[in-house]
Order: sequence, then C-alpha cells, then structure tokens
Amino acid sequence: MIAGMSDAADGRNGTVPGIERRAGEEDASRPSPRERRIAAWRGAPRVLARPGFLAPLAERLALLEAAGGVYDLDEDSDLYGNGVVEALERRVAGLLGTEAAAFFPTGTMAQQVALRCWAGRTGDPAVALHPLSHPEVHERNAFSQVSGLRPVRITNEPRLPTAEEVRDFEEPFGALMLELPLRDAGFVLPTWEELTEVVDAAREREAVVHFDGARLWECTEHFGRTLAEIAGLADSVYVSFYKSLDAFGGAAVAGPASLVDEARAWRHRYGGNVFQQFPTALSALIGLERELPRLPEYVRHARVVAAALSEGLEAGGLPWFRVHPDVPYTHDFQVWLPYDAEVVAEVAIRGAEETGAMLFADHWDPKGPGLSCTEVYVRAAGLEWTAGDVRAAAEEFARRLVGS
Repeated sequence: MIAGMSDAADGRNGTVPGIERRAGEEDASRPSPRERRIAAWRGAPRVLARPGFLAPLAERLALLEAAGGVYDLDEDSDLYGNGVVEALERRVAGLLGTEAAAFFPTGTMAQQVALRCWAGRTGDPAVALHPLSHPEVHERNAFSQVSGLRPVRITNEPRLPTAEEVRDFEEPFGALMLELPLRDAGFVLPTWEELTEVVDAAREREAVVHFDGARLWECTEHFGRTLAEIAGLADSVYVSFYKSLDAFGGAAVAGPASLVDEARAWRHRYGGNVFQQFPTALSALIGLERELPRLPEYVRHARVVAAALSEGLEAGGLPWFRVHPDVPYTHDFQVWLPYDAEVVAEVAIRGAEETGAMLFADHWDPKGPGLSCTEVYVRAAGLEWTAGDVRAAAEEFARRLVGS
C-alpha cells in the first residue's frame, strides 16, 4: 500500500473486511466510518497527501495522459512482458545499478520468487527476517504456505537487526531479508554504517542479502547515498511502483542477470506473466519521472510536519502522545494517542468535515485498551502546509479530542 496507506482495507492484512452493519434499510444506507473518512479526505481542501488510489476512477485514468512523455505511444503494445514492460525493467535496473530487473504484478509474488531462487542456489530455505516485516504481517504466511521457505525471526526489537544479532543468530539461514524502511516499526532505518555492518555479518555466514525495498525509493535522503549505492549492498532487491511512486500497481525484482532470468521463469509458473500490463507499466514510468525526483523534498518536509505536530498536540492539551520516529527517516511516520481508535477516528473525520483540513487521513489501529495508532504520509499536497499551519491544525484536533 502507498507509503503503506491502508485504505485498501481498514485492516492491516491486505484483505478487505466486510463492513458490519445491522439489518435494516436505515443502517444499510448509512456510510461506514471508512466511507466517511475517504469522503472527508476527498472533500478537504487541505490534506498532507493525496494518494492516487483513493481518487475517483476518472481522475485515476487521467494519469495516463502523461504517458506520451515517458514512452513512444506509436510502439506496439506489450504482450507477455515485452515492449513497455521491458522498457520499465531496463529503467529500474539502471536506477538500481543492477544487471537486470523483472516486472511482477505484485510484491508478494516478487519476493517469494526472488527468495525461492536464492534457496535453490544456497540449498537452505531458511530466510532470516524481522517479525514485523511485510511477509510476516501482511501476506498470510505465503513464504511457508506457497513457496516452501522457512522464515526465522532474528530479533524482536522494533528496529532492523544489528550486525551482532545476525552474526550470533543460533541457527543457519540461507538468506537475510531486510525491509528498508521497516514499515510496521514506524518506517525506521538503520544508519548507513549499521546497514553495511549487517550486510557484512550476513556475508560472513555465507548468506545472501535481499532487500525488501518496497519503499527503497524514499531512503536516499536518510542514507545520503544514491539508489544504486544502497541497492549495491544487497544480492537482490524488490521495489514497488505504487507505494512511493503512485503507480497503478506492480513491482520489480532486480539483481544479477542469471537470478532475474530464473525469476522470470518462476513468474510464469506463479501466474504472473500477464497478457498485457501497459497501463501499470506506463503509470510506473510516469511515477519514476514525476514522483521519484520529489521524494527527498517530501522527506525533508515530513520532518517539519512531525515536529510541528508534536508542538500542536502538546499545546492542545493531550495528556500523552507519541510521534514516531521523532525525526522521520522517510516521508511516512506514526502517531500514537491514548484513546480508543473509534474515538480518535470520529474526531479526525468530523474535524475534517467541519474545518476542511485533514491531518489524519489514514485508518486508526487499536493497539490495546485506550491506545491507537495511525500512519501519516507527506506528499506534494503536504508541501503547502507551513509549520504554523500544522501546529494550528494539530492543536485544534487535540482540543476536540480532549473535549470529546
């Protein structure tokens, strides 16, 4: 999901739960909290992000009006992965500095394929990963249930594993998977030095290193390195086209040509060699052209937004809150509040409906009795907010919440 934005579902498991309503026409006609939230977000003149996948279909299709600027539309359309899909693969390999890249319809498929290819080479199906990594939390145990892989959890701390943890892990593994950034821990990243030490520790154990780089595009500002330098640490990398780049969907696996060739064979076996994919491929090329150069600016402004949010929530009288990380590593971060999720969500929706400003457009997750968490995303729309604007809106939200 975009920068993880979870409006494909109000749950976090990648599925769309049914909307529970009581029987009767009156209840059936009443909009659900999710429907109200999306309507409030669409109607609010001021939001921090406007992810395309929440836009009306006509607006979404309008994205392709820019396709002629990124690809020759007089070329033949794609069939089973050639044409514009191959052009996208070449572009990704060039950006990441790898020998090759293969397009996949989903990241779930892409990572299973990449890691089962490595398991065949290493002879070890064990994949060391974080328990909060996306395959463990959001993919219904696909690694083990579908691909014969055996996930082993290398640390329970809410951060990426350290070199010492990798070096001293008590059982062998063939691959180390690192999610950059680790979304469910708060979009957190290690330092560049920590990352290189972790990679070296894995290599000391003769394990390959795979980056779950769904949001790798956002990491250059924090690391102070190019995409190619970051990807160059790993043996293979997965990237998403819709989480940061606002494409219609799609993903890619990048790495050595021999691995990518085998990944294409497994893509076919997994049912991922789709007849035509030109709308998604074109939208990805547009995202690389339009959004990718702007991501560092979004990251820098997210830090301004996070600091101003903290100031405003405190001024509004909240007894406790947490903006995490204090200084965001990417243009996404979490906000934790000491209220039930339903209460916070109602205040956020009603405030947007009444003021036209919506700070919290995402779903609020219950994290325990009287505790909830949401994700905040800063994109182009958020650049219009000054620190003073954010402080004022956060203070207004906090006062409404305290008085609710």
